[in-house]
Amino acid sequence: MSQSITKSSTDVTAAASERRPSAALEFGQAWDYAPAPEAPDHVRIDPRYGLFIGGRWVTPRSGRWFQTISPSTEQVLSEVADASAQDVDDAVRAAREAYDKYWSKMKGSERAKYIFRIARALQEKARELAIVESMDGGKPIKESRDVDIPLAAAHFFYHAGWADKLDYAFHGRRWRPLGVAGQIIPWNFPLLMAAWKIAPALACGNTVVLKPAETTPLTALLLAKIIEEAELPPGVVNIVTGAGETGAALANHPDVDKVAFTGSTDVGKKIQRALAGTTKRLTLELGGKAANIVFEDAPLDQAVEGIVAGIYFNQGHVCCAGSRLLVEESAHDLLVRKLKDRMMTLRLGDPLDKNTDVGAINSKMQLGKIRELVEAGEKEGAERFSAPTKIPEKGFWFPPTFFTGASQSCRIAREEIFGPVLTIMTFRTPDEAIEKANNTMYGLSAGVWTDKGAKIFHMATKLKAGVIWGNTYNKFDPSSPFGGFKESGFGREGGRQGLSAYVEVE
Repeated sequence: MSQSITKSSTDVTAAASERRPSAALEFGQAWDYAPAPEAPDHVRIDPRYGLFIGGRWVTPRSGRWFQTISPSTEQVLSEVADASAQDVDDAVRAAREAYDKYWSKMKGSERAKYIFRIARALQEKARELAIVESMDGGKPIKESRDVDIPLAAAHFFYHAGWADKLDYAFHGRRWRPLGVAGQIIPWNFPLLMAAWKIAPALACGNTVVLKPAETTPLTALLLAKIIEEAELPPGVVNIVTGAGETGAALANHPDVDKVAFTGSTDVGKKIQRALAGTTKRLTLELGGKAANIVFEDAPLDQAVEGIVAGIYFNQGHVCCAGSRLLVEESAHDLLVRKLKDRMMTLRLGDPLDKNTDVGAINSKMQLGKIRELVEAGEKEGAERFSAPTKIPEKGFWFPPTFFTGASQSCRIAREEIFGPVLTIMTFRTPDEAIEKANNTMYGLSAGVWTDKGAKIFHMATKLKAGVIWGNTYNKFDPSSPFGGFKESGFGREGGRQGLSAYVEVE
C-alpha cells in the first residue's frame, strides 16, 4: 500500500466560566457578528423519500419509514424508507441486470459522458446541496459549501476522465470490472463519501448499490435524483436507506462482488469476518487517532490554524481529524496560549450561518459518546479547557475542548472521540514524537509542522500512517490516494491506486 505525502443558551462548563477571559475574548466580544444565514427557502426537501432501485423510486417492501432530523434544531426534515433484506435483494438484482446488459459492455468514453453529467449537475446544484448537507448533518455551511460539495464534484470529474483511459492505468495489463459493488458510507461526509465510492466504480464499469448512513441520508437521495436526471441506464446506481441491518444485508448478499465500507473499526471487523472465505473483494476505511506533530521551529500561527481546521471546524467528525497534538516541549506553553486565544474567537451555532465555525454534533448518541470520553479524561487527571461559548438550547452541541497533561494511557489519547476534543502531549526528540505518534492501533493520517523540509520527509518515512500532511492539514484531492494502515483499514480511495479496487487485473 502506498503512502501519500500531501503538503439563548446554557452556561458553559464551570471550569471554563471561572477562567478570566483573555484579551482575545474581550476583543471578540467587542466585534459582534450580525447573523448571516444562508436562506433555505429555495431548497425543497420532500416529506418522504422512497428507495431508488432500478431507476425508479419505490416504496419499501418492509413498509417501514424512519425520520431524519436536523441535529442543530431537532426538527424533523423528512421521512425515509427503511430498506429490508428483500429491498436490498431487489437493488442488487437491478444492479446485476444493468451490469450484464449494458454498463460493463459500454465504451469507456460513453460511461464518461454520464459521469461528467453527474459532476456538472453537482456544480449546478451546489448551493442547494450544501444547505441540505448542513441541515441534515450539522456541519457549518462554509464547510459544506467550500469543501464537501466542490470535492464531490471534483471526484466525478476526475474519474470521468479515467473512464476511457483505464488501459493506461494498469501499465498495459488486461483488466475487467468486478461486477456489483455494495457500498456503505458514514454520516460525517455524506455526499463526498458517496462520490468517493460511486465515481470510481462507475468509471471502471461496475454497477452500484449504495447505503448512506441512517442519520444523514438526504444528500445521497438528492444525488439519486441527479442520477435520474442524468439518465443513467436503470439499475446502474441504486440507493437504499436504512440502519445497520440494511448494511449487513448488502454486505452479505451473495451476488455482490465488491464491498466498500467507510465507518467504525468495530463494524469493519464484523464485515471482514463475514466475508472471510468468500470471493468478494473488500476495502475498508475505518477509524483514526491522527497525530499532529508540531516542532519548535514550526510556523506556530500557521500550525494553530491547521490544528483548528483539523479538529474544530468539522466538529472532529473526520476519521483523519488531528485529535492528538504532539508538541515539542520547548514550544508547548506558547502554542497552548496561542491555541487558547484562537479558540476564544470560534463561533458556535446555527450551521446555516456563514459566520459559524463550529456546528452541531451529528446525533444525540454521538454527543453521549463524546461526553463519556471527556468525563473519562477528567477522571484520569488530564486538565480540560473548553472554549467559553454559549450552547443553544435546542440541538446537540459540544464546545471546542482540549486536554493538557494527558498520558499515553488515557482513553482520550487512545480512543477515537469523533468530536471537537483535542489531546495535547509533549515530546523532546523526533524519535520520541515518532514513537508516540505510532503508539496507537490506528494508522490513517498524520501531520508534521516544521520549517525544515528534510525533517518532514524523514518523519514521513517513520510514521505509520497512510496520509501525511506537511505544514497543512486535512487537504484532499481526487488524484491523491487516501487510506490507512493497521486498524484504520486497507485499500485506497482516489488516484490511480483507488481504481484498482474496482477491477480484476490479469
